[in-house]
Amino acid sequence: MVQQTTQRQKPKLVFVTGNANKLKEVREILSSSPFFPFLLTNQDLDLDEIQGTTREVAEAKCSAASERLGGPCITEDTALGFDALEGLPGPYIKHFLKSLGHSGLNRLLDGFQDRSAQAICTFAYSPGPGQPVVLFEGITRGTIVQPRGPPIFGWDPVFEVQGTGLTYAEMPLEQKNLLSHRYKALSLLQDYLCKLGSSS
Repeated sequence: MVQQTTQRQKPKLVFVTGNANKLKEVREILSSSPFFPFLLTNQDLDLDEIQGTTREVAEAKCSAASERLGGPCITEDTALGFDALEGLPGPYIKHFLKSLGHSGLNRLLDGFQDRSAQAICTFAYSPGPGQPVVLFEGITRGTIVQPRGPPIFGWDPVFEVQGTGLTYAEMPLEQKNLLSHRYKALSLLQDYLCKLGSSS
């Protein structure tokens, strides 16, 4: 008699994004652990974003996404805060970059001696509608500089990572991934979800 075994199908976890490259990167990192308990899919949702701190914005966005999807999901928010401007533009950096460009971001700091900044990535996880949202934050310190490197990805050319002498845009991908705010936040999320899977 041949005994048949069936592998328990993993539950789906939706990453709320329409960016195929971001999905690929996140899937590769999260699924690199054999203990990752979910099948990661994606869905692009048009969600209202509240005004507030990076953590408030991330929590509200993930909660709204979970309600819309009716199940577990993760969301990502990126912020770039200038120390001289008390953390602004912060979670609104995407709009500032679109309106001002790289040179305009630099002009915001004209007249200030302090050009230090921090890149913040906040991943948020919701196990389902009405459930508490868990936040995972990664921070990389750096300095705002005149653009250097290929202008391919957002504000990468103007953010020089502390202690490297290189902007994100000038770095090989392998180096950027080890230092980036996104990688740091993703590592925390991966640890949490793997522990969640092993305890279920």
